[in-house]
Amino acid sequence: MPIYVKDPKLLAALQESRKRQAPYCGAFLLKDEPDTDPSVVTGSESDKNISDLKGKDLFNRLHEVGTLAQITTIQGDQVILIGHRRLRITEMVSENPLTVKVDHLKDKPYNKDDDVIKATSFEVISTLRDVLKTSSLWRDHVQTYTQHVGDFNFPRLADFGAAISGANKLQCQEVLEELDVYKRLKLTLELVKKEMEISKIQESIAKAIEEKISGEQRRYLLNEQLKAIKKELGLETDDKTALSDKFRERLEPNREKIPEHVLQVIEEELTKLQLLEASSSEFNVTRNYLDWLTALPWGNYSDENFDVLRAQKILDEDHYGLTDVKERILEFIAVGKLRGISQGKIICLSGPPGVGKTSIGRSIARALNRKFFRFSVGGLSDVAEIKGHRRTYIGAMPGKMVQCLKNVGTANPLVLIDEIDKLGRGHTGDPASALLELLDPEQNANFLDHYLDVPIDVSKVLFVCTANVVDTIPNPLLDRMEVVSIAGYITDEKVHIARDYLEKATREACGIKPEQVEVTDAALLALIENYCREAGVRNLQKQIEKIYRKIALQLVRQGALIEPAVPVAELDAEKIECVETSTESVEVNSKKQNNEILEEAEIVRTDQTPEEAEIVQMDPQPNHVQSPLDQPTDSKDTAETEGSEGTEAVDKVLVDTSNLADFVGKPVFHAERIYDQTPVGVVMGLAWTAMGGSTLYIETTQIEQGDGKGALNLTGQLGEVMKESAQIAHTVARGILLSKEPDNLYFANTKLHLHVPAGATPKDGPSAGCTMITSFSISCHEEACQKRSSNDWGSYTHRKNSSHWWGQGENNSGKKKRREDNHIPISKQARF
Repeated sequence: MPIYVKDPKLLAALQESRKRQAPYCGAFLLKDEPDTDPSVVTGSESDKNISDLKGKDLFNRLHEVGTLAQITTIQGDQVILIGHRRLRITEMVSENPLTVKVDHLKDKPYNKDDDVIKATSFEVISTLRDVLKTSSLWRDHVQTYTQHVGDFNFPRLADFGAAISGANKLQCQEVLEELDVYKRLKLTLELVKKEMEISKIQESIAKAIEEKISGEQRRYLLNEQLKAIKKELGLETDDKTALSDKFRERLEPNREKIPEHVLQVIEEELTKLQLLEASSSEFNVTRNYLDWLTALPWGNYSDENFDVLRAQKILDEDHYGLTDVKERILEFIAVGKLRGISQGKIICLSGPPGVGKTSIGRSIARALNRKFFRFSVGGLSDVAEIKGHRRTYIGAMPGKMVQCLKNVGTANPLVLIDEIDKLGRGHTGDPASALLELLDPEQNANFLDHYLDVPIDVSKVLFVCTANVVDTIPNPLLDRMEVVSIAGYITDEKVHIARDYLEKATREACGIKPEQVEVTDAALLALIENYCREAGVRNLQKQIEKIYRKIALQLVRQGALIEPAVPVAELDAEKIECVETSTESVEVNSKKQNNEILEEAEIVRTDQTPEEAEIVQMDPQPNHVQSPLDQPTDSKDTAETEGSEGTEAVDKVLVDTSNLADFVGKPVFHAERIYDQTPVGVVMGLAWTAMGGSTLYIETTQIEQGDGKGALNLTGQLGEVMKESAQIAHTVARGILLSKEPDNLYFANTKLHLHVPAGATPKDGPSAGCTMITSFSISCHEEACQKRSSNDWGSYTHRKNSSHWWGQGENNSGKKKRREDNHIPISKQARF
């Protein structure tokens, strides 16, 4: 072990002893001062007093038993000593440096084979091994001992155990003075066992401290990372002061416009936020509440445009027709211009699907320079979607109206409430009743959302609702709306919409240039009349997209056929001797390819009719795409191709009535009139449907005649109302006949059968009485009808808003006339 020598004379004596080849000295323990506790650590002044001890005073403070130590190295005032044997002081020789006479002590004799000594030594060794597992410092001691001293024996084992134990100096001195080997082993075992217990305590303390430090350090590191992430994202949520500053910054631009009661609520919540702990659940609720309150555009309105001409231009750009809707919007703008301020209204656009109800809402917002927000209430069954949740609920959110105001950033947007006729009703309440407060012009100036719990002014909001059928809208809600009906588009309007809007948008979406395609007016008209008869134009748009997709595929196939032909023509010198030779070779190849296509068509389809075979030959096949020279083109395109002299260009695709079926398939609809000349008792009427309407035939025929056999038989899946209409029509027809011809007993003696075709389809509605009366009246004059010429009799029609039957016949002078009898002949070409 190293010893620090502070006495210069002693240090010089040790160096001199080492030079004389006698590098030995005595090491003795210094006694403590009288009346002092050896377990108490002394201060630096007492250490200083010890170093001042000299001569006899020092001799008197030394323990008698010490150690003969070998001096190995001296470096400065540090002396490295190795102990060899025990010494006992007998007398003092000199004082400075202190020199004494000593006796060499030997261990008392002992029996190596004594079982008690062996067992004690083994226990010491076992305990030492356990201690060595926990302390690396002890392993270093073992290595040092084996290098300098040698193997262990019983006395050396006892000395080693006591030396490396953490016992105090008096206990170690007691082991040093003990010459009995067995007693020394016992003393050493006690010290080592005590050291083992200390090691266990040390291990538990280290583990507890390590867990505490690692947990705190991990928490600290995660918090620091979280702070850094939130700082990067601008979300300093843990800092309540930063939160309050952020909320106050939001309020500053519009503080003067915010109502007093709202400002008071915000200030109270900000004060509450400062008093809450960031880890409490109430803190998050208050923070979210303030976030919504301060994000709303209190009193922030967008500048409206009251230019009627500009609005008219915008509406005409986006939509064709819809005169009633456009006039209503222009009226709204005109009133706003005269008043200087616009008041919110509720407009309900009703009509079949695809007539542009939803898209016209965007056009109105653009014309008025208002922000646009749309939400659909179709199938909505929760009142909280309209009025919001209470703040006490977990995951509470404001209603759609508050979310709208936050998203658009203005207090006067245009809100489109879609599918209002499809509102649901669940166990959470009736959303239609909740919409009353939002849409009522007398109440929505103080609209109360359950989440915010402060009144909001939505009276400047323009609400536009859409519905397919107004019958399913609750009457209290319908009463607060101004209904504008959109019946649909006639054929002429559909042609303009397809040409000016749908075709242009579809062409751009498919990446086709205008000069590459030409769709004739006749093709558009045939597409509308034979494929798209519904009131809206959504299906028409789908059919146009279908046409352009096939055209795009055809153009890409032509381009793929042309592109690889260019390098081949350049490399093959034999085929490009001159322009005429190249043209001739292309024509020969084209004929050969056409022959191959025709042969394959004959092989694949042998059971087709000649007309179908002709269509197959003209259509481009998927595996054999026609080259530009094979495409059927008009004379102008042919002339341009010949003039280019070898320049490959894709031909213009012409869509006409002749090839329209190649793009959209067979026609879906056929002529409404099944009969060129309507038979007696068959009358065409108009039927209402959700898609806009359709025509239907009502057929009446005689079953049998006889005295008192008058009866009426009804078929055709008629509803209760339709059955009642048929009975009423039968009664009215009998009354008319009785008033005109009292002697005619046709209805009393004739059994009639009234049938409405499409018997598998249920039919019901308000009425079809006029058509049925006409059918009955015609059937009762069958003989008179047969006497008239076929030129005078045609289809029959009626008008529901008149109590008479009206027709479009012509007399000899060419003027329209009204017949005085119960039925009127009209021309064959009359239309409804």
